[in-house]
Amino acid sequence: MDSTSSSSSAYPSAARISDSPCFPQYTASLKCLEANQEKNKCQQQFDDYKECKKKEREARLERNKSRSLFG
Repeated sequence: MDSTSSSSSAYPSAARISDSPCFPQYTASLKCLEANQEKNKCQQQFDDYKECKKKEREARLERNKSRSLFG
């Protein structure tokens, strides 16, 4: 076993998720899965998260569109 990264998270992307404006939808979908154990019962939570991520991506693309690499 490799213990070189014992201080870092086992899931490095989790830090990025917790900084996302979609974190509440993400946690709601996980809690639903834990409670129900059936993916089909959590479709609304998945859809909410997916819609939030879509809006987040569109906003990021719009912000990046106004930026220029050449200053």
